[in-house]
Amino acid sequence: MLDIENINRRLFTGDFDVAKASFHAALLLAGELGVLPVGSALGFGVGPLLLAARPDTHPGVELLTGEKARPPRVLCPGKHTTATLLYKLFHPGEGTLGQVPFSEIMPALRAGNADFGVCIHEGRFTWRQQRLTKIEDLGQVWEQETSNPLPLGGILARRRLDRSTIENVTRVLSDSLAYARDHRDETAPTMRRYAQDLTDEVMFQHVDLYVNQWTTDLGHIGNAALDTLSRKAHEVELLPPGSPALTLF
Repeated sequence: MLDIENINRRLFTGDFDVAKASFHAALLLAGELGVLPVGSALGFGVGPLLLAARPDTHPGVELLTGEKARPPRVLCPGKHTTATLLYKLFHPGEGTLGQVPFSEIMPALRAGNADFGVCIHEGRFTWRQQRLTKIEDLGQVWEQETSNPLPLGGILARRRLDRSTIENVTRVLSDSLAYARDHRDETAPTMRRYAQDLTDEVMFQHVDLYVNQWTTDLGHIGNAALDTLSRKAHEVELLPPGSPALTLF
């Protein structure tokens, strides 16, 4: 089990033929990878949160340390994560960005080692318990600007794989999702093993939010959302000019 950014990085080095990874990484690797129609995290109300250690602050405003002004320190969960892409889309040039594993962001805010953090996964449910301040819901900004569900990540596969392999992987993933949906209690022990100190209630809130109809099948709405993400990233030059479109298998 790897942190999402470790998976992203290892896709760039060719370590995996099939992996769940960020759609930001997928856009950068669109010439080599395609997206399976099953297994994606995409939806409304699923976006990363921009959190702060204290209220009444903004990443675009310099902070005073003694008599000196400095740009805020903003932590993101990985260079190739969709969370980082969204922050750069909606807060271009704001703050000094650092990249750490997602599980280290809220502790860094509480310890005063960062001013802002782009939090993902269970951070949507636990930031109040950490006594942090929500500055912005980046997913909500996305929805307001595009009217599309937010594409976070999906199952990516090498385009050089043959059609029968792609079909077999897709079928196995679909069967696995269907079984997990129909045998919910059986999934809990495995999830507890990897959860970040979550209660079962929060753990299943996480599942119910991120596993939805687009996880079962991206369809034309999911494909359109990916096209929008690609277009917006190109508009602000976060993707190389002329980079290929992302293929949906």
